[in-house]
Amino acid sequence: MTADADTRFRAELISMIPKLRAFARGLCGSRDLADDLAQETLAKAWAARGSYTPDTNFRAWLFRILRNHFYTVAGVARRFVPYDPDVSAHVQTTSATQDVGIMLADMQRGLATLPAEQREALLLLGSGLQWDEIAAVMGCPLGTVKSRITRGRASLKRYMDGPPEPADSEHPAP
Repeated sequence: MTADADTRFRAELISMIPKLRAFARGLCGSRDLADDLAQETLAKAWAARGSYTPDTNFRAWLFRILRNHFYTVAGVARRFVPYDPDVSAHVQTTSATQDVGIMLADMQRGLATLPAEQREALLLLGSGLQWDEIAAVMGCPLGTVKSRITRGRASLKRYMDGPPEPADSEHPAP
């Protein structure tokens, strides 16, 4: 690569750091591990910059690197554990002062309840990727991505809405 190409590649790489960190955090649920995943993704992308084809989907390429690294690390090291509400209840945190903060925490807990494929598809969609880009990152057909997103959204909505209200026995519904 030329020096000019390296400079452009570096600028694109730097602009993607917040999105990589957000996606990584959604995958593993830990800020520290997410930072490690994002950093490793950046290092791998930089090392493989000669194999990147210019004018192709840079975001999808980076997300694919991050996703592959996550599953490699999770499979080998078994460092990532599922979300455990009992453990998190004992972790000292600062209470949210606004409803938005509470809703965001609820959304994060709801995302953690989804199957990995649905959570991953929703996180990629939330990161700004298009449906076909998500299919490329996840290595599955577009229809599969659409069903995972649809099912994930429905499950997340049910989680956010909470359990249905009990029927009032004195006043039956019409």
